[in-house]
Amino acid sequence: MTLGRAAWPDLAGARPVLVLPLGSTEQHGPHLPLDTDTRIADAVALGLAERLAPLLVAPALAFGASGEHAGFPGTLSLGTEVLGRALVELVRSADDTAAGVFVVNGHGGNADALRAAGRVLAAEGRPLRVWTPTVALSRTAGVPGAAGDLHAGRAETSLLLHLAPDLVRLDQARAGPMPALADLVARGVAALSPSGILGDPTGASAAEGARLLDAYLRDATEHLRRWAGHLGPCAPRPIAQPAVVQPAEGPQAEDSPVEDPPVDPRAAATRPTPPSTERFA
Repeated sequence: MTLGRAAWPDLAGARPVLVLPLGSTEQHGPHLPLDTDTRIADAVALGLAERLAPLLVAPALAFGASGEHAGFPGTLSLGTEVLGRALVELVRSADDTAAGVFVVNGHGGNADALRAAGRVLAAEGRPLRVWTPTVALSRTAGVPGAAGDLHAGRAETSLLLHLAPDLVRLDQARAGPMPALADLVARGVAALSPSGILGDPTGASAAEGARLLDAYLRDATEHLRRWAGHLGPCAPRPIAQPAVVQPAEGPQAEDSPVEDPPVDPRAAATRPTPPSTERFA
């Protein structure tokens, strides 16, 4: 279930785990949209809700701590201190809604704010868990050069080719420098890369993005299940997937098709419209 589509009576007494996608609005080179981190976090959060239940997916928090991207038009940042305070207040306010909060973090620059919020909330006894993609998961999905792929490189380009291919401008993608993380933190992106790219998006593909998203989802699912196991009835559990029915083999299935019985036009005219099968999250 998604929080934004629910009415408050839908949530009364339930108190499932709340999944909060946390991203950013910041430059991602000339070829990727400003909401890249938010789109990726949202995709992982919604994917978790397809694998585990009960879960409640909150609207994504699309602004983070992006001071390292200052100097590029479009970058909007709350900063570490304000983001940390905002996270504390959000988790506190979830007391009436959720048994705990699981943050899917799509932007590495949010890490300090998340750690600061986590210390405050732990002292208050409020359950909080943070999941962030790692270089190891990129390697698992077969993304080359994962160690130097800091920003708007191959991994993020592949993910966006999978999630929102219409927003990717591959003709604008180009290789950027691959500095040490310490240099990025100390100097900011603009001083290191005029394009805003730190890594090499060359070779990115939608198929690679699908593999990487699956690796993210498998890892996030395992983290969430381990952390939420102590919540008892509120702990999310795997959703049973429908069995795949194999078609019958042999000449009977091919040569003896089952025909629909004739329909009385008078009955058809008065038949009620069947309920919609569209699935709302």
